Formats: sequence, structure tokens, C-alpha cells
Amino acid sequence: MASTADQTSRRLPFQVRGSLQTMLALRLLDPDDPEFLAKLVEKIAYAPDFYRDAPIVLDLAAVADREPIDLLRFAEELRRHRLVPVGVQNAAPAWLEEAERAGLAVFAGGGPGHSAPPARGVEPPSAGRRRAAAMVVTEPVRGGQQLVASEGDLVVLAPVGHGAEIAAAGHIHVYAPLRGRAYAGIEGDENAMIFCDQLDAELVSIAGVYVVNEEIDTALLGRRVRISCMGDRLHLVPMA
Repeated sequence: MASTADQTSRRLPFQVRGSLQTMLALRLLDPDDPEFLAKLVEKIAYAPDFYRDAPIVLDLAAVADREPIDLLRFAEELRRHRLVPVGVQNAAPAWLEEAERAGLAVFAGGGPGHSAPPARGVEPPSAGRRRAAAMVVTEPVRGGQQLVASEGDLVVLAPVGHGAEIAAAGHIHVYAPLRGRAYAGIEGDENAMIFCDQLDAELVSIAGVYVVNEEIDTALLGRRVRISCMGDRLHLVPMA
């Protein structure tokens, strides 16, 4: 029998640890629509860096009673557009076989993700459309985390760290240092704005128009700033 010392000397070359990751959930409403992928690509074009290589959970609640689609082929199509499907949630039994065949994990209903906008049509937001209540975040947003307010404004009362990503259909307000990436107007709203108490962002974007840190006037770094979109350019101005 091997001694305790021998067993200790032959440690496993890995560790299995718990981890909490934020993922987007893509709600499938009509996956048989022949324009599904084209509409999805058009929608995510407003924030391509945010969605690129993002892990996606497919939310099947709305199609639970329908005949399953070929999830293997569907997942391959998503990967062609730089989305990374990793699992399904709210899956009826008939869909579970397809998910297994496609190599997708099965998450419990409600899943781990923030809902991405459903891929139906791409309609420009109207001035009179009423937005949903703002999402308010009081905890720091750390590197590797993603927060999405898919139907309204996002208000963050704590720092947004390097490597973190925040996004909103409407405005973004950060009442703390903004060091990660911020994407406002992800549904195409060019009137959306970004407000932050201390600008040091890796990237800021409104309706797909963006600037990276290296392109920001150094006189604005570390200051309270309001960012708006004017045509194909972002306008950054200091606030008192």
C-alpha cells in the first residue's frame, strides 16, 4: 500500500473548483424564420465587440411545444458568427436529445444568463417608445463579468474594472470609475448616452460607434464625462 507521503508526492495535475460566470441567454422565438441569423447578425452589429466570442445559453421556453430544430447545425451557424453556444435552458424533453447530440449543457430553468434581445426583427427605437425600468447595480463589476440591461438604462453605483463589460439598450450611468468596456444603445438607439464619474474605459460604444482608450483625449481621462453619438463619431465632453 502506498504511503501517505507517496500519495502526496503524486498530486493531481489539476484542480476542480466552483466558478460563477455570467453568460448571455438568447431567447429563441422563431428559430425556423429563414432570416433568423441575418436579423441576429444585424442586431449584434450595434455592439460587435461585446458579443464576439461570448458564451451563449439558448433559452427554449418559448419553443418548448414545437418540434425541435437541428441544434447541432444551429450551434454551428452561431459559431460561424463568433457566438459560442454552451448550453440550453428551459428545454422540454423533446429538445434535450437535440441538446445532447449538439454537445450542449443543460441548465435549470432561469439559467445563469442575462437575456439578450430576442432575434425577431430589427426595428429602430422610436422616440416615443417607453423604456423598461433601469437596472441598478450596487456591487463592483469585476474583470470577466458582463452586465446587460437589454430593455432600458443601466445604472452602476460601483467601479467597473478592467476586463469587465457593461451594456444597455438605453443610457449607461456609472457613478464610479469606468475602466472596462461600456456599450450603450445596443438596440441601435443613437440617442443613448454614457455618463461616468471617472473615465478610464478600455472602450466606449454607442449604437456600434466606438472609441478605444488610446483614442480618448488624455485631458478627459480621470474626469467626469458625458458621451454621446453624433453621426459616425462619439462626442466626449467633461462635466462639472
